Parts: sequence; structure tokens; C-alpha cells
Amino acid sequence: MKPRPAGLAAALALAGAALAGTLGVPAGASTPGPTTAAPAVDLETVLRAAQIDPRRPDAAPTPGAETSVRAVESALQSRGLLDQKYVDGSFGTKTVAAYTAYQKSLGYSGLSANGLPGATSLERLGFQVTHAVRPGARTTHSGKSVNARTEAMLKEAQRLLGRKLTLDQGSYNPGGDPTSAGTHDGGGVVDVNVAGMSAATWTKTVKVLRQVGFAAWHRTPAQGDWPYHIHAAAISDPDLSPAAQHQTGDYYLGRNGLADRGADDGPKVTPIRTWEQYQRTH
Repeated sequence: MKPRPAGLAAALALAGAALAGTLGVPAGASTPGPTTAAPAVDLETVLRAAQIDPRRPDAAPTPGAETSVRAVESALQSRGLLDQKYVDGSFGTKTVAAYTAYQKSLGYSGLSANGLPGATSLERLGFQVTHAVRPGARTTHSGKSVNARTEAMLKEAQRLLGRKLTLDQGSYNPGGDPTSAGTHDGGGVVDVNVAGMSAATWTKTVKVLRQVGFAAWHRTPAQGDWPYHIHAAAISDPDLSPAAQHQTGDYYLGRNGLADRGADDGPKVTPIRTWEQYQRTH
């Protein structure tokens, strides 16, 4: 092969440098290959599974959540936090315990290590998070502590009902009421005052709370050491206490959220929706 004329070689070199500059690559540097994107995990479906699966009588995965859950379990297994036999797409008690251990390994404690995946911890586990769910900043509703997500849900329920909702108890109240069995220790859980409500209004309020994404039930003195009220837990709130997680999981399974795990005694709302799902459909 004949050597290129010196003038042609110089021209080609100049053209290459110009092209590299156009592409944002320094002259003489090699062009990097394509990068691999982080795998995606749907936080909404993982959170739903993390509430329901530990309460199931079997190890069946929550419909629609298996792929994302299995990805999370594989990541936990690779860190030595979960046995391979539990990488099964069901976010059961072993996976909750493994995720709690992972959260603690990051330095998290309290509600930040409650076994429910959050956007930040999933990102640090190596995932791209879709459909993120965040509790938001703490605020108040009728003088009781709640987070921004719960406050938005209560406001929408009020709009649908055409009346204010007064709370007997709010969230983030660790040990504040021994009769609540720890459900109010975290976020997303409230007790609604029913004084002056007719039976029909009481039932309608429970139904509307369910429609906007709460697991909600009538509560009466016959069921426990408490006055008449409505107990409501915001489904998929990342700050739910373990006891509240069990209640929301039981709600999906048609139970009453009490220790006896009896049949649900509230007005039926189908399909069950989270706050995020409600917002997308209204």
C-alpha cells in the first residue's frame, strides 16, 4: 500500500479532531463505549408486596410485583443478607428482615429501618426507581401530627365528603396510646373522631377514606378498650410502623385489621387503590 501524501494525512487528522470536538471528546482520546443503565424497580409494587406478602398464608407473590421483588431479593442475597431459597418474588417475613438489616447497614434506624423499601435505599442498592412513593414533610391536621402525603389524602376525603375530619389521634406517636398496639408509632395512621355522625355518615366516611387510599375501619368499644372512632392507615406509606404494615396487608386480604384477624366489616371498595393510584385515576 502506498503511503498517503503528507497533505492528505494532515487533513484527515484535522477532520478527526474537529469531529471529536463536535462530539465532546478531546482530540486524541478514545470514545467510551455505551454505559449499562441501572435496573429499574417499581417502588409502588414492591411496597404493596412488602405489606401483603408477610400476611399471606402461603408464599405466593403479589400479582404484578414478582419481577421487582425478585430483583430486590437478588441484590440482598448478593450482599449476604438473604438466603438464595428466599429469592422467590414474595416479599415475605425473611425478605422484610433482610431489608431491615440492609437499612441498618446504611446507618438507618427507627422508621428508616422498618423493612419497607424507600427510594433512597433502593438507589443505594443499585436500582433505578420508578413510581417513587414519599411520605413528605411532617405537618398537622386538626392539631395532630401527620405527614404531607397523609394530609393530602385527608383533604381529598374532606372534599369528597363535604365536611371536615377531626382527628382523635395522629401519627408518629410512639407509645402514646397503648391500646393502638403500635400502629400510630409511625406515619400514615390516624383515628377520626365520629362524634355527631349518624350511622350512615360514619359508614360513608369509612368508604371515602378507603377510596382515597386508606385501609379504614369502624372501631367500637365492643372491639377493644377505646371509644367509637374510625381507624385509618395510609396504604404504602413508607413510614408505616410494623404493626400498621400488618394492618394494611390484612386489609388487602379482606380482614379487619384487629388482632383476631377477623373478616373485614367495612364497606367494600374495589379495586383497592393506594393514594398514588387514586391520583392517576381521578
